Amino acid sequence: MKIILKTLAILLLFSSCKTHNIFEEKKGPLDKAAFTYDESYQYRIRKDDKITISVWGEDNLSVGSTYGIYNSNEVYGKWLLVDANGNIEVPRIGTRNVLGKTIPEFKEELKNELKKWLVTPVVDVKILNKEITILGEVRNPNTFIIDKEKNYLFEMLSKTGGFEFYANLKSIKILRQVGQDVKITNIDLTKSDDILNENILLHPGDVIIVPSKKNKEFDKRISTIIPFATTITAAAILMKAL
Repeated sequence: MKIILKTLAILLLFSSCKTHNIFEEKKGPLDKAAFTYDESYQYRIRKDDKITISVWGEDNLSVGSTYGIYNSNEVYGKWLLVDANGNIEVPRIGTRNVLGKTIPEFKEELKNELKKWLVTPVVDVKILNKEITILGEVRNPNTFIIDKEKNYLFEMLSKTGGFEFYANLKSIKILRQVGQDVKITNIDLTKSDDILNENILLHPGDVIIVPSKKNKEFDKRISTIIPFATTITAAAILMKAL
């Protein structure tokens, strides 16, 4: 009997241990200012961005040209880094401040400069390090490089291969850097009547977190406790029989 009581005490001790889920926070309202859909949204160049410039037929004016024979991706290619002051060094043109400019704005600026030497310059500009990170209860948590201008929540979640069994679909979080602040919103994908409104337009740099359900840690503890308790109970029965 004493052994059984000790077993119960151990079980209570294990069940009282709570593992804090760092991805689980109190559900809050949608931050409309930071996450409301904006049809006119365009990415604006930031500090530390890696930029390639392609000028058709002019390798000497290009950096990491998509028109050339060499690889132009971030790992193997050539690119220009936006410095702390928002500047880059453009071949033949010189120092240009690109901070806060959209890609179309910068392309148009380059075309106007290149018309000093070329009749009809064909120019393309690409940001190599635009990415969205997805963490938590998904099959393939990862940082995804994005090329498109507009990327949506469901589209990005599909790239992970789907949710894991313990994914908490009631409290998916999106973190977004806005100036010096980090804005956070919570999405409940179990409300079918609100799914279309919550297929949020994501921005490069966003972090999506899919937290686990509260019972995940409980299930893990139970899977450890039950075999342990069964062994002790069997031992107690054998000792009583002796």
